[in-house]
Amino acid sequence: MTAGQRDHVVPPAGLRERVMAASLMARPAGRAIPEVPAISPVEAFSRAADAFYGLLCTLDEPDWHRHVLRDLDVQGLVGHLIGVEDDMARAMAGDPGVAQADHVASTQPAAERQAGRPAAATRADWRQAADRTLETVRETGDLAATVTLWGIPLPLGAMLVGRAFELWSHENDIRRAAGRPASVPDAPTLALMTGLATSLLPFGAIKTGLPGPVNVRLVLTGPGGGTWDIAIGGDGPEPASVAIVTDVVGFCRLAANRATPADLDLYVTGDRGQAAGVLAATAALALD
Repeated sequence: MTAGQRDHVVPPAGLRERVMAASLMARPAGRAIPEVPAISPVEAFSRAADAFYGLLCTLDEPDWHRHVLRDLDVQGLVGHLIGVEDDMARAMAGDPGVAQADHVASTQPAAERQAGRPAAATRADWRQAADRTLETVRETGDLAATVTLWGIPLPLGAMLVGRAFELWSHENDIRRAAGRPASVPDAPTLALMTGLATSLLPFGAIKTGLPGPVNVRLVLTGPGGGTWDIAIGGDGPEPASVAIVTDVVGFCRLAANRATPADLDLYVTGDRGQAAGVLAATAALALD
């Protein structure tokens, strides 16, 4: 067949419809293959805590004094996370004092208390604090109960996923400071993290002042990803005004404010200004 002949080939009637029907029978739209096993938010937090503790156990004494974030070295950052667990315990107990607390200011005293202590003592205190959170959650068992912490009211299950997100982000902060390769959460944990981040995008849009309505189709590729249709500032659902396709890990790094849109391999269709606004709203979800 010559090139000219190919230009005049007419596909059989109904071919597109048959291909689409066969594709949807093989894999429903928006679902990854192979399917990712579901885990509970408690398990996601537990896995993130184990990964973080595993990294701490490999650090040499000089590593603990490397600058990581804000004015914190590694030991101070671990102290910050001890403070986070303390705030979490107070929130689960219904203490209104942490409901509107600032994430950084509330935990800074705990970070400062670690200065001059043996690294092993700081590491042990963090592990004990994280285990206390897990024990309390397993005793309480009501993952649907609303917990308000740092001005964010969330079901306890969602809060635990957010905590797993934070531990992964800070684990990689330490890895970068210590010259270690970055880590990636396992697919079941990543799936929960992406689900949380996408559900909070309208909140991020409020923080950045993104004018709505914006109807987004977000496609995150790779294990733990998926497809979401998100209405921002509107009553939705409406046809997507913008579509964004990117790697799931890159998206999570953006949501943790550890990457910029320029760092991502993006495929965007529709209103590019709205797409830029959605990506900025994603980065605004981070608390640090």
